[in-house]
Amino acid sequence: MTRRFPVEAARFAIVALLMAQPVTTNAQAPATNDVRTIAKEAVIYGFPLVDNYRVLHSYFVDAKNPEFKAPWNTLYNVARVFTPDDKAIQTPNSDTPYSFLGADLRVEPLVLSVPDVEKDRYYSLQFIDLYTYNFAYVGSRATGNAAGNFLLAGRGWKGEKPAGIKEVIRSETDFAFVLYRTQLKGPGDIENVRKTQAEYKVQPLSTFLAQPAPAPAPKVDFFKPLTAEEERTSLRFFDELNFILQFAPPHPSEVELRARLATIGIVPGKPFDADQTSAEVRQAVSEGMADAWKALADFKAQLIDTGKRTSADGFGNREFLNGDYLGRMASAAFGIYGNSKEEAIYPAYFVDSEGRSLDGTKHRYTLRFGPGALPPVNAFWSLTMYELPASLLVANPLKRYLINSAMLPGLKRDADDGITLYLQHESPGKDVESNWLPAPAGPFWATMRLYWPQPAALDGKWKAPLLERAAQN
Repeated sequence: MTRRFPVEAARFAIVALLMAQPVTTNAQAPATNDVRTIAKEAVIYGFPLVDNYRVLHSYFVDAKNPEFKAPWNTLYNVARVFTPDDKAIQTPNSDTPYSFLGADLRVEPLVLSVPDVEKDRYYSLQFIDLYTYNFAYVGSRATGNAAGNFLLAGRGWKGEKPAGIKEVIRSETDFAFVLYRTQLKGPGDIENVRKTQAEYKVQPLSTFLAQPAPAPAPKVDFFKPLTAEEERTSLRFFDELNFILQFAPPHPSEVELRARLATIGIVPGKPFDADQTSAEVRQAVSEGMADAWKALADFKAQLIDTGKRTSADGFGNREFLNGDYLGRMASAAFGIYGNSKEEAIYPAYFVDSEGRSLDGTKHRYTLRFGPGALPPVNAFWSLTMYELPASLLVANPLKRYLINSAMLPGLKRDADDGITLYLQHESPGKDVESNWLPAPAGPFWATMRLYWPQPAALDGKWKAPLLERAAQN
C-alpha cells in the first residue's frame, strides 16, 4: 500500500479527534482524560515501531543519509566494527562486523544463503519485524555453521517450501530487518571476516527458482522520520506511527488495543492534523506522551537499575513478550535490536553497587571477575562503554570502545588470577592500562554482552559482578 496523504509539515501531527474514523457506528470521541490515557498507551505501544522505522529509513531509504547502507532487498556488508562515528543505532555492538538487509516482502519472498562457516567462528542472522520482535534466527546457535538456504516470506505469500530450502521463515509485517553478526577474533582476523561476509547471498525467490519476476510492488512515498529527540515530544509521532502501521496489520491479540487507539486517530495510512482540534485536546495528547516517558523512567529506576529486570526479559518474539509493551519500549529505547536471551544476554550497568549513577568526570570505577568467574559463554563476551544521553560509543585516545574475551591474553591478572577492569576517564596507569575501558568526561553506562550464553548465565547460577566506585585519592 502506498502512502496516500501529503507530507507537508502542516500535516505532520495528530488527527483531529472529532474527525477520527470511528471503530463502530456508535463510537464517540473520547473524553479529554481518556485522550491523555490513550495517547500514553499509543506511545508505549508505538515507540518501538517509530524508532525502528527511523533506523530503517536511514539505512535503506534515504540515500543521502550518511548512515545509508543499500536499497531494500540488497545485502550490505561492513567489514569493520562500529565506532563513535556510527550514530544511527543506540548502544551499537563493536564486537562483530555487521551485515544489513532491509527486506521488502510485499511481492515475493527472499532466499538468504549462508556458507559453511568455520566451527569456531560465531555468526548469526537476527530477523526483526517492524514491531521489533525477534521472530527467527539463523546461525551458529540456531541452525549450525553448515551452509544452507532459508526462505524469508511476508504475510501474503501462500506457496510451498521449494526444493533446496532448509526452512521457511515468516514475517508478520511487510518490511523486516535482518541483522547479520560475524565474529571478529582480533584486528588480524578482519580478512577472514570479509571472506565469510562475501559468501552471504540474498536473492528473490523468482531468481532462485529461475522463474520470471512478479510485477513490482507499488512505490511507497516514505514518511520522513522524526529525529530521536523529536520522537519524545512531537505530535507528528502519531502521524509517523499511522504510516508505519499500514505495513503492520494487527495481530489477533491486539484487535481491541488497535480499536482503542483508533478512537484518537491512530488509524493505519490515515492523515493527521492537530491544528483542526482544540488546544485542550492537543494538551491532553502532549501530556499523554510525557506520561509514557515518565512510565519508562519509572520502569528503568524500579526494575532495570535494580537488576529485577534484565535484557533476558525484554527481547524476544511476540509470544515471549506476550503483550509487555512497556518492556518492549524499554528495550527499544535502551538497546534496540537486542538479541533474544538464547542468543545473547546483556547485563547492564546504569548504576554502581550502591545504586548511584555513573559519571566519568567525578568518579572512577572497577569491575572485577574473580578466579574462574568470567562470563560463561559458548561464543564470546564483552563489556562496552556508552556515553549518555545518546548511548553511543565513547571516543578516546586508545580507540578502545570495549574489552572482550578475545583480549584476555593481553589483560593483566590479579594476584589470585582474577581480572579487574578499570572504567574511568583518565588512564589508571601504564601498568594496568591494558585493563582500562575509557569513560567519557560525564555520565555514562556500560553493558556486558554474553553471546550464546551457557545455562549458568541463563538460570542465574552465574551472576554479573557489581560495578564498584573506587576510593578517591
